[in-house]
Amino acid sequence: MTDSISARIAELGLALPEAAAPVAAYVPTLEVGGLLFISGQISFAPDGSRITGTLGKDMDVAAGQQAAERCGLMLIAQMQKALGSLDRVERIVKLGAFVASTPDFTDQPKVANGASELMEKVFGEAGRHTRSAVGVPVLPLGAAVEIDAIIAVKAS
Repeated sequence: MTDSISARIAELGLALPEAAAPVAAYVPTLEVGGLLFISGQISFAPDGSRITGTLGKDMDVAAGQQAAERCGLMLIAQMQKALGSLDRVERIVKLGAFVASTPDFTDQPKVANGASELMEKVFGEAGRHTRSAVGVPVLPLGAAVEIDAIIAVKAS
């Protein structure tokens, strides 16, 4: 299905990955009351391999931003799968970013910008959102970054 947001993604030279299946007992998305809740999406490289590491140890901010952007692309892929058309996205309401990092690493907000800036590039003003960015000692499957989202959606 072609929509204007999908065209924008192509214009940016980006490609959505296949929406990842859950790795435990949960659903990837749930639409309730005009909102789409998206479970945490970890960072996958374009070749499908996981982006692993710890910020402040074996990854720098730029690598973390790339991992966060890849989480953002996976969030968009989950939106596409759940909604059928990205044109149903009314607003990116909130992103929650979790960054595997050392205790002295304090640039989690800069890392999370990789996903935040992607949302604004793709969705324009509707991509501007609230956000949290938290450092954690470890993430599932050794992922460097995991991001969840709340999306306001238009009725189908």
